[in-house]
Amino acid sequence: MSAIPTVPELQDQPWHLPSRGRIGMLSLIIGESAIFTIFVVAYVFYIGKSLSGPTPGQVLEVPIFNTICLLSSSITIWLAERRIERNEIKAFGLWWGVTIALGVVFLVGTGLEWYKLIYHDGLTISTNLFGTTFYSLVGLHATHVVIGLAMLLLVLVFTLMGRVTEHHAERIQVLALYWHFVDAVWVVVFTVVYIVGR
Repeated sequence: MSAIPTVPELQDQPWHLPSRGRIGMLSLIIGESAIFTIFVVAYVFYIGKSLSGPTPGQVLEVPIFNTICLLSSSITIWLAERRIERNEIKAFGLWWGVTIALGVVFLVGTGLEWYKLIYHDGLTISTNLFGTTFYSLVGLHATHVVIGLAMLLLVLVFTLMGRVTEHHAERIQVLALYWHFVDAVWVVVFTVVYIVGR
């Protein structure tokens, strides 16, 4: 039976400050969560209050394929994180590239959805309250995906140049936190816009 450590034994163990990168990223995520909360609350508040059409039920299609792609990217980036910890750089680059590809597919799907809504259904940001809140909320999320993809692409370029090693694992994990945040926000946006709001 192992003995419970005494107070002096615990005091002998060095205490390490949390990673500045993780603290910084978590602070950013908390701030961004507040912004998304405001946009989600506005969307929910204005559901059904548009005085003219089109309405969400008339024009929105549930983006199942796009959602599967984006949520799958959380798995692929996690796999990339595991590979860089083991210094398997080629495997890391592969999973990192797959993550980027899934994010790009999601963005293309969002662009095609917007094209249909604007040019086929006549829904713009100034059409009605639904248009205003829809493009604001989904556009805010898409902007975060673009920012995330830019950072992921930069890491991929450095990886292909041979500049990324296992010593960068901590930084990669910090960046992956942002991507997981973007995916988690999509779950909320998807639920509010395409399930509750229709």
